[in-house]
Amino acid sequence: MKYRILIVEDDPVIAGAVKRQIGAWGCEARTAENFADVTADFRSFAPHLVLMDISLPFFNGYHWCAEIRKISRVPVIFLSSASDNMNILMALNMGGDDFIAKPFDLNVLTAKVQALLRRTYDFAVQSEVLECGGAVLHPDEATLAVGERRIDLTKNELRILHLLMENRGRFVRREDIMNRLWETDCYVDDNTLTVNMTRLRHKLDAAGLEGFIRTKKGVGYGVEA
Repeated sequence: MKYRILIVEDDPVIAGAVKRQIGAWGCEARTAENFADVTADFRSFAPHLVLMDISLPFFNGYHWCAEIRKISRVPVIFLSSASDNMNILMALNMGGDDFIAKPFDLNVLTAKVQALLRRTYDFAVQSEVLECGGAVLHPDEATLAVGERRIDLTKNELRILHLLMENRGRFVRREDIMNRLWETDCYVDDNTLTVNMTRLRHKLDAAGLEGFIRTKKGVGYGVEA
């Protein structure tokens, strides 16, 4: 997977140096252009990780991290010369995952980015086996077992089922499912989710699991507890 990194930094020298370093490591890096609406850049690029300065034009990095957290759980690393304890605590309390003080060594930055990407995406799908309604989900194998039969699942189908079975007995909003898929793949819109859900239901129906995934109009999807 080629990870996408969004750099939200208004100093062109720092932004350019970070972009070159990230690109040399093999990631696709983009610098934010619209500081009046960072979430627009975020949505269009769909990054796997965000590097966020605190002092920005219009609104500070805390504001934009909070806005990103409304639509996504992708990791955010704050970069700032304001490295006192209060700012570090504020950054983490606003949804940040790490804090790197300026000036920083580019190799240290790269190591921290690599480590956070590894923790977030290499282990994004938990390996625990989940059981619900006679069906057993095996994340390590990307299969769903129904009696002696095993259903092969695509990456998105696995993530959808994992989220629903984690929350069995409750309905999960479409927005939350899209966010789960978006975190580790390209942008997922409403139509894409509908297509994935339809294909998954066809597989479940063919295995004798008609009605396994329930729909509650205006709420979302769920499976029985």
